[in-house]
Amino acid sequence: MADDTQNQPAAGASRGNKLLESFGRLPTRHRLALLIGIPLLVAIVVAALLWSRDPEYRVLFSGLSDQDGGTIVAALQQQKVPYRVADGGSVILVAPDQVHEVRLRLASQGLPRAGNVGFELMDNSRLGLTQFQEQVNYQRALEGELARSIQSLGTVKSARVHLAIPKPSIFMREQNRPTASVLVQMLPGRVLERGQVAGIVHLVSSSVPELAPGAVSVVDQTGTLLSANDSDPNGLDATQLEYLRTLERQYTRRISELISPIVGAQNLRAQVAIDLDFSRHEQTDEIYRPNGASPDQAAIRSRQSSESREPAQGMDGGVPGTLSNTPPGVAVAPTTGGAATNPPAPGAQAQLPAQNVKRADTTNYELDKTVRYVREPVGRIKRLSAAVVVNHRTSVVKGETVSTPLSDAELAQIKALVNEAVGFDAQRRDSVSVISIPFNEATAEAASEPAFWQQPEFVNLARDIGVAMVLALAVLYLIIGVIRPAIKQMTAPPPPPEPVFAADGPTMMAEAQAADAAGEQPEDPLEKVRRFARENPQVVATVIRQWVNDV
Repeated sequence: MADDTQNQPAAGASRGNKLLESFGRLPTRHRLALLIGIPLLVAIVVAALLWSRDPEYRVLFSGLSDQDGGTIVAALQQQKVPYRVADGGSVILVAPDQVHEVRLRLASQGLPRAGNVGFELMDNSRLGLTQFQEQVNYQRALEGELARSIQSLGTVKSARVHLAIPKPSIFMREQNRPTASVLVQMLPGRVLERGQVAGIVHLVSSSVPELAPGAVSVVDQTGTLLSANDSDPNGLDATQLEYLRTLERQYTRRISELISPIVGAQNLRAQVAIDLDFSRHEQTDEIYRPNGASPDQAAIRSRQSSESREPAQGMDGGVPGTLSNTPPGVAVAPTTGGAATNPPAPGAQAQLPAQNVKRADTTNYELDKTVRYVREPVGRIKRLSAAVVVNHRTSVVKGETVSTPLSDAELAQIKALVNEAVGFDAQRRDSVSVISIPFNEATAEAASEPAFWQQPEFVNLARDIGVAMVLALAVLYLIIGVIRPAIKQMTAPPPPPEPVFAADGPTMMAEAQAADAAGEQPEDPLEKVRRFARENPQVVATVIRQWVNDV
């Protein structure tokens, strides 16, 4: 065992000596290649691994002021937390697995301070605060809480709330209502919908006592008023304007979808202007007409007929004179079943009993009555105007691009299609215009979207692939072109001792004199070398290889 233990260090030392001897036999350029190439290869591999394993940072805080940003950076450096700064210092990023932990640590220190502070501002109230200072702190806390609530919306990047709360007064005439204004900064490519703006308005108005929704203004980062109290100079509110724009876009899309297959989407521009009537019209008519002249065409509802007879009351009368004062003659009783034997006097007429007769006829006819209730819809189209511009047709003639306008027949066909698409009505005085004008190519190219290789995502991907390929090529060059030849030369067996191809001058002269004395012709040295090369080709190859390496 002792011999084996002693032999192992000896074997290791012998290997080390052999490596040193092999390294010492290497030419200067191979030794420099090993001394520089191996550390450089290790550095490239380590850098590539660190670059590929670089963690994706997440947002810790955003919308920070310079004061808060500097304080938070100092706290992160003190805690030895790796971080990154973006957007000019307003955004601080940390590793994904440390976001929540770092937020809790900084919150325990009261950071951030100058941002949207909430009601935690009231926790650090000091003794000796005046009523005015307490009111200011309460208003700041309320504004901060409202800003935090608005920032929780997915489309809002940051928000600021300004409240104007008047001082209470004991006089009713001097009472002033509070007002509020909200400034929102949207995320890139995002907009607030009408319902979201109304929600922000009601959120703020419901959080402040006696604040009416109409006293809240919402403005975006471009200064555009988003609240619902904006209106058109013509008196249209936001809902009516949105309906008008939607209707115009629908008609424009109809024209584009219909004409684009004919002339191409890039060769067509269309716009539609609509005049809408948002007034409300309600009308009620009651029309009475006389019945027909013919009784057969009259509509009878009911008919009543009545007749009554009454005897006339007795009256004294007669012809004035002696006849009226003469008593009547002797009455003769008639015989049974017979006629009166006392005939009337000559010249007298038969007297009938007097009667009063009353007749009443009542006929009720139906009335010819017409009741009409008319309610016109809101948003009725009063007039429609459409303008369509078609690019000239381009063709290549003898290697040159020629632009020709569309013929009148083609324009007439396109106009007929547009009339059908928009529902042309001559009674509304609608107008449709179709013309053919050459487009400006520079404007068309500027309006077109950039190619896919110009997109930021593609550029980032190409940059990452390029860096990876450069690193791979550098590693391959170091391994194959620098380190591998040196190691191969180092591990090659040592060359055999160089053969003596020719003797020195005196020896050669002595051999020549001996050959002359013996009567023999001395051998040519060049021929002697050729003969040696034919007999020992491996030795000659080794010698030539060593000469090349020493150059």
